[in-house]
Amino acid sequence: MRPNVLHTETTHEGLRICAVIAGKRERADLRAALDLCYRLTLFPNGAEALHSLRAKPPDILILEEAPDNGDAVRLLRAIDKDPAFGSMAIIGLTSSPVSDFGLSLQDRGAPLLFRPFPMRQLTATISHVVNRAVEASWDAMPEPQRLALRKTVELFNGISDMIDAGTPVPYADLKESCTPLVSTVRNGTFKDLLNGVRGHDNYTYVHSLRIATFLCHFGHALGLSDGDLSILATGGLLHDVGKVTVPHDILNKPGKLEADEWAVMKSHVPRTMEFLALVSDVPGGVRTIAGQHHEKLDGTGYPRGLKGGQLNDLARMAAIVDVFGALTDRRIYKEPMAPEKALDVMHSMAGHLDPFRLALFRDMLLDVARGTEVG
Repeated sequence: MRPNVLHTETTHEGLRICAVIAGKRERADLRAALDLCYRLTLFPNGAEALHSLRAKPPDILILEEAPDNGDAVRLLRAIDKDPAFGSMAIIGLTSSPVSDFGLSLQDRGAPLLFRPFPMRQLTATISHVVNRAVEASWDAMPEPQRLALRKTVELFNGISDMIDAGTPVPYADLKESCTPLVSTVRNGTFKDLLNGVRGHDNYTYVHSLRIATFLCHFGHALGLSDGDLSILATGGLLHDVGKVTVPHDILNKPGKLEADEWAVMKSHVPRTMEFLALVSDVPGGVRTIAGQHHEKLDGTGYPRGLKGGQLNDLARMAAIVDVFGALTDRRIYKEPMAPEKALDVMHSMAGHLDPFRLALFRDMLLDVARGTEVG
């Protein structure tokens, strides 16, 4: 029997959200926006919600203050009296920042959204609440694991602003953010990073961190220098930054994308390259990883349809690691594929992936796994 490879589940496993929303139309809007991503339960009032909440408190409660109705305040008071709700996060919805409800949530430090608001503001707030809890758990980690996660997530969170600003970015700053990640690979503690981002609600960040980690470890197993490992880590972390411009509904769509949606999805590669064009002194290897990780040996990849000898070692390594990451990632529309099954699937993609480097990658993962099986 083969040993398990690495524990690679990455995003939240069915985050439970309950919402108390009075309006029928508002409940329907909320279901349309959240039902795909979370395990959602809706209630029209606090009285109906309380019994269910006590039986099994959700991860997050979305609580709306209805006009001229003290229902939300009464539910808050009941929650305050019951220690079973201690770990439950609350997001408030209101039309008035100075009501008892609004002031109570502000005293708690809980997020408060004011109607009317775009639904994307609510989804962003949910992600912020989830990620704040996950990132707080990193404080208990030793260095450099803690630094690796802190620095990479700070970099990733600032990339949208960098793209919007269009101002030059020194490569040294990006490289410095990835230095602790390289250290975890060299000292063999990088699996803490993979476990540390479990439950994080920014899929593109989680995927990119995993690609950076696997790619750096691949290079380390091949005996590459620290300078080369830095390029691998930085290139892996930045390889998909253009996805910050891809709409959420396309990025997370279950099933096959339509032709126009696929065109938008593929646009993340040139958008990534536009960002890297702002980076001063960026190494060619980082550009190669970002620009060619979707190219295939038989020329059927994108964006340039490169094939065979047009793809150098970095492009071939990046393609292998990116496919492995995509297959073993947990997504809102699919369970993660077992690593060994993913490697078997990848073996059947010899026309797309370099078979020699794929064999090296497989041996490297299985070697790491021996004696580290997850029960």
